[in-house]
Amino acid sequence: MAVSKFRLSHWYQAAQNASLDQKMMVVGLAITLTFVAIALFAPLFEAIGLLQDPTTFLDNQTQQPPSWQHWFGTDRLGHDVFSRTLYGSQVALQVVILATFLSMGTGVPLGLISGYLGGRLDKILLFFMDTIYTLPGLLLSITLAFVVGKGVFNAAIALSISYIPQYYRVVRNQTVSVKTELFVEAAQAMGASRWTVLSRYLLLNVIQSVPVLFTLNAADAILVLGGLGFLGLGLPAEVPEWGHDLRQALPALPTGVWWTNLFPGFAMTLMVVGLSMLGEGLNRLFGEPS
Repeated sequence: MAVSKFRLSHWYQAAQNASLDQKMMVVGLAITLTFVAIALFAPLFEAIGLLQDPTTFLDNQTQQPPSWQHWFGTDRLGHDVFSRTLYGSQVALQVVILATFLSMGTGVPLGLISGYLGGRLDKILLFFMDTIYTLPGLLLSITLAFVVGKGVFNAAIALSISYIPQYYRVVRNQTVSVKTELFVEAAQAMGASRWTVLSRYLLLNVIQSVPVLFTLNAADAILVLGGLGFLGLGLPAEVPEWGHDLRQALPALPTGVWWTNLFPGFAMTLMVVGLSMLGEGLNRLFGEPS
């Protein structure tokens, strides 16, 4: 018992001494990991009977309020809102992770090469990236969604384009600063190849801001994905996606059917808050991206 009390007091004292940034990161990480766990285990919950198929139409059970049988109620088509809300986290993570990795995998190498080589290539890339950066992200995603069509991969492409300039600008600016350091000049004087300088001496010194951008862009991408779904773009109608479900629920809201709006909207908001808190905590820990 004494050991247990000691451990509890130790953890309590550590929590009291933790800074606001650390607490923000922990809370944001906990929320994010909760949604990741829901996304991973949703098929298992369905297999053991805790969840219903989110695409199944329940006969004579449309717009039923929350109950023991349907915890979040049903929508106007007879879908179980609880199942669609949980599966919505899976769809959101699939699209958002794919979109952020696509933008990161494009923007980081371009920024690294542009900042290191400079010259005409740097000017051309900087012009194109600044042009994309000035366009509103949601408007650009809507336009691209019309062009590429619906689907998980297509939605990820539509989201990723607007985030590439952010990775490019941060990595490029830090590369321009770091490449003049003595250890980089020493490596070049000793005959290190460009690839060695880029991968061993520059990349590891400019990559620290990327996790911050990744989490903040992921939070923004969830909102943009929800906006595309609300407009009827991005993903097919049968896919459980929070923005699409909010669009379908909107006409029923004046009639008192509140649950079809509340739960998908709350899930989207909570996930965005969790990722934003995690990103802001990392931002304050590692410093503001340049």
